[in-house]
Amino acid sequence: MAQGTDANRTVILTVDDDPGVSRAVARDLRRRYGEAYRIVRAESSQSALEALRELKLRGDLVAVILADYRMPQMNGIEFLEQALDVYPAARRVLLTAYADTNAAIDAINVVDLDHYLLKPWDPPEEKLYPVLDDLLEAWRSSDHRPVPITKVVGHRWSARSSGVREFLARNQVPYRWYSCDEPEGRRLLAAAGQDEQRLPLVVTADGTALVEPEDPELADRVGLATTPTADFYDLVVIGGGPAGLGAAVYGASEGLRTVLVERTATGGQAGQSSRIENYLGFPDGVSGSQLTDRARRQAAKFGAEILTAREVTGLEVNGAARTVRFSDGSAVAAHCVILATGVTYRQLAAPGADDLTGCGVFYGSALTEAAACQGHDVYIVGGANSAGQAAMHLAKGAKSVTLLVRGASLSDSMSHYLIQQITEAPNISVRTGTVVEAAHGSDHLEQLTLRDVESGHTELVDAQWMFVFIGAAPLTDWLEGTVLRDDRGFIVAGPDLTADGRPPAGWELDRPPYHLETNVPGVFVAGDARAESAKRVASAVGEGAMAVMLVHRYLEQS
Repeated sequence: MAQGTDANRTVILTVDDDPGVSRAVARDLRRRYGEAYRIVRAESSQSALEALRELKLRGDLVAVILADYRMPQMNGIEFLEQALDVYPAARRVLLTAYADTNAAIDAINVVDLDHYLLKPWDPPEEKLYPVLDDLLEAWRSSDHRPVPITKVVGHRWSARSSGVREFLARNQVPYRWYSCDEPEGRRLLAAAGQDEQRLPLVVTADGTALVEPEDPELADRVGLATTPTADFYDLVVIGGGPAGLGAAVYGASEGLRTVLVERTATGGQAGQSSRIENYLGFPDGVSGSQLTDRARRQAAKFGAEILTAREVTGLEVNGAARTVRFSDGSAVAAHCVILATGVTYRQLAAPGADDLTGCGVFYGSALTEAAACQGHDVYIVGGANSAGQAAMHLAKGAKSVTLLVRGASLSDSMSHYLIQQITEAPNISVRTGTVVEAAHGSDHLEQLTLRDVESGHTELVDAQWMFVFIGAAPLTDWLEGTVLRDDRGFIVAGPDLTADGRPPAGWELDRPPYHLETNVPGVFVAGDARAESAKRVASAVGEGAMAVMLVHRYLEQS
């Protein structure tokens, strides 16, 4: 890898496996931009990723990344997708031959490609420099300041250490992990005056040491918004999954003063998905974290406030206002509320599972733990799409992945495309009619007792990793006594409230509830928390948008 000598200049990175082409690109870039930017050249995707990670650790900025499409091991699109996670603000350019233009067009969906250039690009004054001039100008005008790295010191089998890492990762907060038994981890503990008895230790970018922080304190210290800027809004959206983010985007873009309140991290269950392949407009799939990040940035661009680590505990009707109360006693009010609280994975009712949660037993994908599964045997409990997506993701590095399914077949609960992928994966096996009877281990998961539901036969297997996806429970208990729910806790809305031809009890308006409106006028529901919802990302986003349309209708008639 060749590069300039001034380490303080912003970087333009180019990667091409053809040495001649690589040198030619770097030569043309230095001729035009060498005085203001440092040109970094790499001849493979892997070496380019290593260079990006080194630059990131040093706090350097990367303005533009140019990648050739046809490269071995990892093509240009795959490389840019990984580079996006390291430098999301960098502008991305694909170098391609005329025959590959369709791939370049597809890359616009996969990696938010900013431009593609056909080779050869001679003369650069006409075909290369004008494009880069525009991209560099756009980059300079955006918020591309580096985010200093937060450090986390913890133990591999500490539940809270795992929780902190997951919280930071899902909220797109850059951090670096140090095990407490590594030299640098011990040095950080000593510098903070701590030992291994109280973990994790979080050292924020400004040097503040937090010992065993809870999510609200952690969110506040790492720069996430936790407090509303006003007391009253047009619209409060509760829940930051696809439905809530969709509502925030459409509400704010249409001029409503909108605030979204999320108790953990935006994205919901979809945000934890390693790959969503059946969402419209993404033929090559998109990770849940990437889709969430784009939606969150889109909502913020239109002016929506997004509050993180705020738990909602109550909803009150005060005349024309709808008041949302938080666990700390504070409150915010609005003309309308959209309930997009989503669902959470049901807990595994097996002895030992609760004690080992976060120590080998995880609910959802827990993507921060995926790297640690490299070369190990992994068990996944569940037979729906989320379990299948996790199996495909973990199978990339795990020695084996075993899906434990209570039912007789995957076809009852999983999409056909996922079943095909699982069938073709050489290291994924499916055990139907099987449940987890017990989880065993002292400080971390060591074994599982599996039971055949038909014969009752049990089997003890060695296991260090188990990821659980066994159905969902709505997060609606806090609405008891205010909003009507069904016997499973899902929110009843629209025509379901008037199934017997009469309005719901206490309904005082001379019209029936709108389609997504609850028994409380001006309070709407969208996404998985609604009774009989479709439980799909696309339908959740659509309901979020529809709910905003109904909010407008409500406000016009109020």
